[in-house]
Amino acid sequence: MKPLLLLIIVFIIASVVSKIATGNWNLIFSGNLAMFVMLCFTAMGHFMFTKGMMMMMPGFIPFKKELVYFTGFAEIFLGLALLFPQFRYMSGIMLIVFFGLLLPANINAAIKHINFEKATYDGNGLQYLFFRVPLQLFFIGWVFFFSIKK
Repeated sequence: MKPLLLLIIVFIIASVVSKIATGNWNLIFSGNLAMFVMLCFTAMGHFMFTKGMMMMMPGFIPFKKELVYFTGFAEIFLGLALLFPQFRYMSGIMLIVFFGLLLPANINAAIKHINFEKATYDGNGLQYLFFRVPLQLFFIGWVFFFSIKK
């Protein structure tokens, strides 16, 4: 819920500041800036809650810790690339693939009741997916609309 709220709040603030400063709403930049800020926020979790994020991954995946760190850096890098028009399209495609690849980890975490912040097995369980799956689809749609759609 926090990432969604952050995304929307940053989008609104950036849009209003853009309108005041330039006379234009500049929604494309505002949407991409909001996604960048949200991705920086979610990337922090990869470094603060590494153990819990490792627990989210299916057992057959090797190098879990390294992958958690890599994906945290990837979120920051791909989000930053959204801010530059020449990199926006490719970053958008990569983020959509990235969001799709994250879904199995979220499903695995829900099945195992993983609370990634505490690295325990007392998480919300399957009902978490009723929020997470639509949220993941919303993020994919957001990236598509603000970075890929022409």
